[in-house]
Amino acid sequence: MTILPYLAAGWIFLAGLYGMVTSRNIIRTIGCLSVAQSATYVLLLAIGYRRGGTAPVFSDASPRSRVVDPVVQALTLTDVVVGATVTALLLALAIQLRKRHGTLDPDALTGLKG
Repeated sequence: MTILPYLAAGWIFLAGLYGMVTSRNIIRTIGCLSVAQSATYVLLLAIGYRRGGTAPVFSDASPRSRVVDPVVQALTLTDVVVGATVTALLLALAIQLRKRHGTLDPDALTGLKG
């Protein structure tokens, strides 16, 4: 077992987190959030990886053969779909924010009231 995928996932997450903290634009913040979320894809695939494993859908595989875990692959696919949905929703909210307040700078949005 190698630690490289876990380090890559941590580095991707930290790069996205740094971008979110230092961004002065909501669109860039949403993009950095998507980058940080992509670290979960790498992490889930690293957890489910088996060296020499085959796909579990083949009927000709012997019962003793090593297979990869299909649940982790399904979770990764679900994570991709949820991430795309959240990103689309946040971008739609950013468009409405720009239309109503004329800016995407978080510091300039002090007059927001519920």
